[in-house]
Order: sequence, then structure tokens, then C-alpha cells
Amino acid sequence: MNNDSLLLQLLDEAYEKRAWHGPNLKQSLRGVTVQQAAWRPAPARHNIWEEALHAAYWKYALRRRIEGGQRGSFALAGSNFFSRPERGRCTEAAWRADRELLEKEHRALRAVVVRALRTARASRFTRQILGIAFHDIYHAGQIRLLRRLQPHAPRRKSAA
Repeated sequence: MNNDSLLLQLLDEAYEKRAWHGPNLKQSLRGVTVQQAAWRPAPARHNIWEEALHAAYWKYALRRRIEGGQRGSFALAGSNFFSRPERGRCTEAAWRADRELLEKEHRALRAVVVRALRTARASRFTRQILGIAFHDIYHAGQIRLLRRLQPHAPRRKSAA
């Protein structure tokens, strides 16, 4: 396997393809209701919804770096973390729209990475592409933990 194929495989496994390490980012979000997405473990701590948008933002940021796009062109105003749910918008439709934004940003980033890997300047972005894959896995773990911490989360019986 060459480096380009490896980079794409890592990017895919971290976001949506079956991986040996367990749930990736998309799998971690599967089945999360709006109530689960909005739940906070403590005041001023991030929730699942904010983690998902944070991942979308950094996919956009890397895409912008590779393409040389204009800063401030993300679909939402602001950067890094976005407070969710917005007042009066704790709805399944709003949650779905933000998950769709994550999906859109992943698809756009992947397409840009594929194009960049065909150029001589691809090596300039290797570390950042690896970084965004690791970023997805890191936040997938946080999301899984947030799901388990919720008071109504199903508990596994301990083996005794």
C-alpha cells in the first residue's frame, strides 16, 4: 500500500469505514437523539452536538488550508466550538441539519485530499491529514464516553 492509499484509508476509517479499533466518528453519532446530543455532563462542558460541529469545523479548516480558500467561509458564524442547541432549536431537525453539515464537510475534505494527493505538493499536508483522522477518533471516543455518562444510558452488566 502506498502512502496516498494509506492516508485515504485512515481518513475513511476514522470517519465512517469499519475499523479495528471500534466505533469511528460517524458510528459514535449513530442513533444519538436530540436529547442525548444536547445533554451536558456539567455546566460549561461540551455536549455531543458541539463535539460533532467541532469536528465539522476542523474538516473545513483543513480543506481551506489545502485549497487556499478564504478564512471565515464556514457555514456557521464563528470557529472551533459552536454552542448547541441554539435557544428554541433543540429539535431533531436542527440536530439532523448539523450532522448533515458534518457529513458535507467530510465529503468535501475527502474530495480535496484526493485531488491534493495527485499533486507534487501533497507531502506538505501529510501530517495535517493524519491529524484530522486522529482528531475524528479522539472525538469519537469523547462522544462514546458522553453517551455512557448520561443518566439514562443503558448499562452493561458486569461479569461476576
